[in-house]
Amino acid sequence: MENKEVTLQPSTIETIDQALYHLIKDEFFLHTKTNSGFRAVPVLWISPERSFHVKKKEIRDAVGKLKLPLITVERTSFAKDPNFKGGWQANIFNNKDGPRGYRKHSRSIKKQIVTEKTRDFAVADSKRENGDFYHPTDNTSVIYEEVYVPIPVWVTVNYSITLRTEYQQQMNDLMTPFVTRTGNINSLLIRDSGHQYEAFIQQDFAQSNNMSNLGEDERMFQTKIDIKVLGFLLGDGVNEEAPKIVTKETTVQIKISRERVIIGDEKPWKTRDKKYREF
Repeated sequence: MENKEVTLQPSTIETIDQALYHLIKDEFFLHTKTNSGFRAVPVLWISPERSFHVKKKEIRDAVGKLKLPLITVERTSFAKDPNFKGGWQANIFNNKDGPRGYRKHSRSIKKQIVTEKTRDFAVADSKRENGDFYHPTDNTSVIYEEVYVPIPVWVTVNYSITLRTEYQQQMNDLMTPFVTRTGNINSLLIRDSGHQYEAFIQQDFAQSNNMSNLGEDERMFQTKIDIKVLGFLLGDGVNEEAPKIVTKETTVQIKISRERVIIGDEKPWKTRDKKYREF
């Protein structure tokens, strides 16, 4: 059997954010009709670093106003809810062996035979039992290499997707995929860095516009869509003391050394072969 390399990217808060952002930007890839033709709608991640968005001239006009239509993504809340979790239900307490940072690696994801060490045990047993190094024998001393990773810690992350347009038809174009893309359910899968999370589009779409206001403000339609993501974290991120993956080998034999007593203990070669005599 060919050995395959085990790779595991960390699942962090940023990984969940990127998965949701790529869902809106790359998978939905929303388009609508504008004054410049049928084009993709820009997607912005709302963060405290507003200076980046201010300097981004391609999304603003000559007076600094945002060019509509536009989609913004924002993380609104983060919680660890024991009642909202995925398939890994039970908690595994930390192992008591190894350094402190290795104790949380309690989830086994791979197990394979260590051929070199297992062969050495088989050769030794064959030599001891049959006098031949490579005589067929039933080897019970099989060494396995086990791969362990941290257990997933489930978290609930809520996001707010805001659609901003100038015209009602543009808003209709952008809202429709959020309703129809999931079929008759409100959940879908999002992925990033090899990890997969469940996202739930909430049923209420909060709509607001300033059409009733007869002031001089620019016309804008706005719809807010909330998405609830069931994500998980692996390890402590940059503060993790242990590596992402820990490998261990199983124990096949336990030997306790002792000294033979002077009186009352038979010598081992006397019981194995009667022709040896003690002088």
